Formats: sequence, C-alpha cells, structure tokens
Amino acid sequence: MRKLLIAALLTLSLAASHAEVVRLAPDFGFPGPGKKQTLKGLRGQAVVLLITKTPKNRAFKKQLKYLKEIYEQFASKQVVFIAALGDGTGPVESDIPFVVATDGPAVASAYGAADDFALVIIGKDGNVDYQTTKVCPPERVRDVIQNSYVVQEGSRKGQ
Repeated sequence: MRKLLIAALLTLSLAASHAEVVRLAPDFGFPGPGKKQTLKGLRGQAVVLLITKTPKNRAFKKQLKYLKEIYEQFASKQVVFIAALGDGTGPVESDIPFVVATDGPAVASAYGAADDFALVIIGKDGNVDYQTTKVCPPERVRDVIQNSYVVQEGSRKGQ
C-alpha cells in the first residue's frame, strides 16, 4: 500500500511539473503593411497558425471550413490567422484574412511539423498553447483561444 501511495504521489508531482512547462513559439516573418512583420511583434494577440505543404491539402481545407465557423467570434479579440505553405506563398482561398509566412518550409521545421498538415495555436503571451497534426474541431480551437485569454487575464490580476 505504501509503495502504491508513493507511486501515486510521484505521478501527481510529475504531472504538476509537466503542466508548467512553457514552450515559446519559434519566431518567423511574414509580410505586413509596408515592411516585414514577425510573430514576436504580435504579442498580446492570439495566433492560429496553419502549416501545410499546399493549400490544396484536404486536411488544410477542412480546417479552414472549421475555422470559418468561429472566425467572427474572435474578430473583436484580433486573433491573427497565418498560413505557412511549403509550396510557395499562397494564396489561401478563404473568407478569413490569412497572412502567409515568407518561408513556409522553415516555419514547418521550426515547429517540428514534418507531416502534410499542422495546426498551432499561439497564446497572447507568445507560447504554444496547442499543436496537432490532426484537423481540430471548431469547439476545441475556440476553447484553447478562450482559455488563453482567461489565463492571461488571470495572471495579470494576480501580479
């Protein structure tokens, strides 16, 4: 029984320490009004980053459809949508105003996205809040972004 209790406590402490791991989002550039912008310059705004080799990718198109369902909910929060394309600079055919990263393959490499598709949600603090190679339902994307805003607001109040 004692060994079981020690194992449970060790598991809980490892889970708690793992939950505090923060991964700063790798910086990259994209065209902006008049000059090149960087991800670092977007601190204070959540970012939805889609990485794909081609905008014709089936998972990419499906994710665009899901994002369109929730896009208007985040317009007031100024969520930025960025695409990193492996086959060039775009365009991304969508009602969502996407910015296209200047070097899609380098962005994919920086995020360890070797597959044909990845979704990365970067919080207002510049940390990677969520990353997957699967198409993510709109509810999950919405929850991650909302939680990012709640956590950031809570950390400011706690200071």
